[in-house]
Amino acid sequence: MITTVTMNAAIDKTYYVPRFPLGKVTRVSGMIADAGGKGINVARVASLLGAQVTASGFAGGSNGRFIESELAKLGIAHDFVHVEGESRLCLNIMDEEAGTSTELLEPGPTVPQEQYEQLKMTVKQLAGRSRVLCFSGSMPAGVPVESYAELVAIARQAGATVLLDASGEALVRGITAAPFMIKPNEDEAAVLLGGPLDAGGSECRQQLARLAAAGIACVIVSLGADGAVALWDNRLYRIRVPRISAVNTVGSGDAFTAGFAVALAEGRAPEECLRLAAAAGSANALQRRAGWIDVSDVRSLAEQIAVEPMSV
Repeated sequence: MITTVTMNAAIDKTYYVPRFPLGKVTRVSGMIADAGGKGINVARVASLLGAQVTASGFAGGSNGRFIESELAKLGIAHDFVHVEGESRLCLNIMDEEAGTSTELLEPGPTVPQEQYEQLKMTVKQLAGRSRVLCFSGSMPAGVPVESYAELVAIARQAGATVLLDASGEALVRGITAAPFMIKPNEDEAAVLLGGPLDAGGSECRQQLARLAAAGIACVIVSLGADGAVALWDNRLYRIRVPRISAVNTVGSGDAFTAGFAVALAEGRAPEECLRLAAAAGSANALQRRAGWIDVSDVRSLAEQIAVEPMSV
């Protein structure tokens, strides 16, 4: 089983508008509402890829009930800790004329210490029966900044292989607990490294090794449309993806994590884990909905993705 933990679950609403001028009334031509938050996107894509998945985290109010009902419709098990207040609403406004995406992200509810302690117990229980456990996304108010480090340690001790997709101080603290995999983007990696990543150059291996120094087996840095680089057990890989006509890239990083989790849970070789991850991430960009894939797109794209060892 794969378990995902979304600390700040959301309802993701995507609005499609012909144009999005500021200060004007704009009529929406199309709207999609889904259960969201990074970990829930991971859960949905992993489920679409055929994995048995349980989604956990915090959920509150009527928005939380909507999130749980949407997961149930898809046959995804859930085990959320319920909190007072409302789970957040996140808006993505797609300007079809300009081809731009504007996101408005609510902060989410404040989580009391009691509910955080309850989540730690839930994570321990779920990790004990999961092959892979993914922590994804931002933390709501009230959750201590070191929470990912605590939760990663709990999940590892219970026997799960842990993936961490976070940013900022949450990632800095989380790294200290040695998750199996982290996946910063270029900007996030630059913050951790104190300077830009030399993605195709002679410094790349040394830079990724610095990020892996805490005992992380696999460090992946996503490069957007240019694919990714990865250091896995001291082997350096360049992942190249085909050019596509992207429709909506929101959720592509989560789909990447889902593909990686599924392949890892199936015991595939590193190259195949990275290939499925990149294929799922690219397939997500072909969908109007965030955190969705067409499995036929994943299969087609996987045949076009190159996972090449790098000697630098």
